[in-house]
Amino acid sequence: MDTKIALTIQDFCQNYGVGRTFVFKEIKAGRLPIKKAGQRTLILRSDADLWLSALPDGNRGVAA
Repeated sequence: MDTKIALTIQDFCQNYGVGRTFVFKEIKAGRLPIKKAGQRTLILRSDADLWLSALPDGNRGVAA
């Protein structure tokens, strides 16, 4: 990943491996904060990392 302080939606999708529709659902649900610079939507890297760490673990309920 690069070291940008703020990511565009496209950058976020590429860096975090998710699609645009999913990102906009997360924004609408209030789980992913955004900033606006004119018409450009930006996601702070720190907010993106917090969002990622708040996602549920994928291995819950799986027997070892």
